[in-house]
Amino acid sequence: MAIRHRGAKPHRFAENPLLRLALPVWRAKFVGVGLLALFVLLMGKAFYLQVINNEFLLAKGDSRYRRDLEVPASRGKIADRNGDLLASSTPAKSIWAIPGDARLEPLQAEALAKLLGQDVKALERKLAATGNFVYLQRQVAPEVAAQIAALKLPGIHQDTEFRRSYPAGEVSAHLVGFTGVDNKGLEGVELAFQSALMGTSGHRSVIRDRRGQIVEEIGNMRPPQNGEDIRLALDSRLQFLVFSAIREAALEHRAKAASAVVIDVKSGEILALANWPSYDPNKRAGLSGAALRNRAVTDSFEPGSTLKPFPVALALEKGKFRFDSPINCAPGKLTIGNATISDAHAYGELSVAQVIQKSSNVGVAKIASTFAPREMWEMYDALGFGTSPALGFPGEVGGRLRPWKNWRPIEQATMSYGHGISVSLIQLAHAYTVFARDGDLIPLSLTQLAEEQVPPRGVQVFSPQTVGEIRAMLEMVVNPGGTATRAQTPGYRVGGKTGTAYKLEGGVYTKKYVATFVGIAPMSAPRFVIAVMVDEPSAGQHFGGAVAAPVFSKIAAGVLRSQGIPYDVNVQVASGQGGAL
Repeated sequence: MAIRHRGAKPHRFAENPLLRLALPVWRAKFVGVGLLALFVLLMGKAFYLQVINNEFLLAKGDSRYRRDLEVPASRGKIADRNGDLLASSTPAKSIWAIPGDARLEPLQAEALAKLLGQDVKALERKLAATGNFVYLQRQVAPEVAAQIAALKLPGIHQDTEFRRSYPAGEVSAHLVGFTGVDNKGLEGVELAFQSALMGTSGHRSVIRDRRGQIVEEIGNMRPPQNGEDIRLALDSRLQFLVFSAIREAALEHRAKAASAVVIDVKSGEILALANWPSYDPNKRAGLSGAALRNRAVTDSFEPGSTLKPFPVALALEKGKFRFDSPINCAPGKLTIGNATISDAHAYGELSVAQVIQKSSNVGVAKIASTFAPREMWEMYDALGFGTSPALGFPGEVGGRLRPWKNWRPIEQATMSYGHGISVSLIQLAHAYTVFARDGDLIPLSLTQLAEEQVPPRGVQVFSPQTVGEIRAMLEMVVNPGGTATRAQTPGYRVGGKTGTAYKLEGGVYTKKYVATFVGIAPMSAPRFVIAVMVDEPSAGQHFGGAVAAPVFSKIAAGVLRSQGIPYDVNVQVASGQGGAL
């Protein structure tokens, strides 16, 4: 377009003098040098980041695509003394999702929820979560995981982990324990030996795309170190026998609970430890705390008359009484201060041995009154009362043994027959091993001792002579005239002591009972201590001799025969023809 002014030569608009801008020459050069310097600076920065100091960019890239994955270690196996598996790990899958990528159609969501055993709405809530990762379910069976993989759902992924299984189920649940979904021990041996069983996880680095798929392995993989295997002292056959016996007793007597322990007195190994009620560690949903409690270890109770042999043994040891020393128990009552101690029956004069046979509270209280409180306390302390057995079990208790300086005469008297003192069943069974041995107390062991391993030396509590006399008294208890004739075991000499104690609740004794029996078998050559406790029997009988002693007899018969212990008394054959076996 041309513009014409009057009297002027016509010219184009762009050539209008008013639009001409004369720039200095130095300015153009300055701009050119500036642009060149900026370019050089950018090149230098790029060189610095990509060549000299490339960690920053590598870190940024790694944060988006690189993943350090844990390679889980296989948890160690738990087996019994015969090699039978009690706990083992099998491969399983964890199902996880990237919520942003998991856009499922309604039919896909229903199919996935059905395979996972979940509600569709609950699954959809997980998939609607914020973040880049969410577990949908842990420890999924391989066959179920394969069906999920076949669906080829977007944003749904799987990783390999391990699932713990327990072949013995409820029979050994309280002893073996269980693990959580993270493969860490939560109860029993699984927790007590956690560091050895767990092992050390491995490690590998991978490159993943935005959908979570592994596209490349980078670096060297550090292989996992599997956990150690544990061989327990437990004998699964005896465990099943013991568990069945206490379950039957609990149901028969409508009891709240029952427990039993079997100890090999030569080695201190725990061959069986069972509780009822129990639970299946393979299916723990909806379990109550009562079923999970290892009562033989975590619950303390007043042991009642099962404690009487100990102060009597102390009296024999110190020469205060002899086996046949007379004790006047008439008229069946003894008043100390404002309190009165009573016997179940009014006895007259009893020998020391008969005090145990008849289970006289008056007789043992009179024997205990001859000790200084410190003497009796030191004996109980040496037997392990008031101290945790240190087996490593979670929640194991030490019971209650008050300082001797605070004992009143009536308290010393009641403690002689098992009131005012509390113990766990494992503590009580452990203490009785001094009578099955030569008066020494050796530590207990959850694990099997090697053949060449020598059992640890014990602490001498009583002399062999004293122990021999106590054994004779314990055998009198199960024979005619004793309180536990139902503890007799065909073919074997056995002995033990009954206990029947009121339960203490809120500092007040109630009309609820704990029935106990602790025995030794066989008496000719003691090998096992068996302790039985039945909590709150309510079917009409509550005495230890009627409730707990028959359970001992059943367990003792099975244990002795399964271990090949020869008969030490004459028994009649089944045909009735007679004869010694």
